[in-house]
Amino acid sequence: MYRIGVKQSFSSAHFIKDYKGKCENLHGHNYKVEAFVIGDSLDKAGMLIDFSELKKCIKIIIEKLDHTLLNDLEYFNKNNPSSENIAKFIYDEMRKILKDGITLERIRIWETEEQYAEYFE
Repeated sequence: MYRIGVKQSFSSAHFIKDYKGKCENLHGHNYKVEAFVIGDSLDKAGMLIDFSELKKCIKIIIEKLDHTLLNDLEYFNKNNPSSENIAKFIYDEMRKILKDGITLERIRIWETEEQYAEYFE
């Protein structure tokens, strides 16, 4: 089994509903997102997937999030924009656009340098 990953970043604002604490107030983060894919075979070039292709996939998704108020996006009307739910959103969107034979293993989203959330199935 092979695994590769890429990292991208985006900036967004959000607030957490039904939460008592500082995060219930509007605030922002400079998020880092890591996407990890796995597969059991390589292409003719000896690659699972070209890093640039994987970066394009993640960029398509984070462009929807970058410099937005996450709470205004339809998905986050129904799901609080916590790091956990942001990771799941990115995971679900990535699975839709990855080519056949490539399995999305997990999404890791860093809210700060010290804390992250992951989503995987």
